[in-house]
Amino acid sequence: MQARLKNPATLVPEAMQPIMTLVKSLQNGKIPPRTLGLVHARISQINGCAVCLDMHARQEKKGAEPDDRLLVLAGWRDAPYFTEAERAALALAEAETRLADRADAVPDDVWNEAARHFDEQALAQLVLYIGLINMFNRVNVTTRQVAGAQSW
Repeated sequence: MQARLKNPATLVPEAMQPIMTLVKSLQNGKIPPRTLGLVHARISQINGCAVCLDMHARQEKKGAEPDDRLLVLAGWRDAPYFTEAERAALALAEAETRLADRADAVPDDVWNEAARHFDEQALAQLVLYIGLINMFNRVNVTTRQVAGAQSW
């Protein structure tokens, strides 16, 4: 496999620092890192981003995330391994990622369940993080970045 284009952030180097600053600020907020990791992996599954899935799996192998949670992540609604807050974050991530799939892109019930578990600042962090991961996925998939060969 070969990428269509080098990592766009390396071709537009002025973009890399603000992107990395945003990544760090969102990873250091109120949402637990494990929840952000699940959100990242689920969005990347939906978008078919092999680069992010590969990177995330490698990171989780070094961390404390049990394999069973990652193995059933696509079926999180039917798996007993996730907390209510994680489920709310995953539902919001799916809705925000699949905006065109329904008339009411992010239904009130999805939003309200997330708001039940996360305060306003944490919701802002989560919404921005979901958007950021979607951006990474779209750049990687569009330019056919090769899994294992890329780092942001």
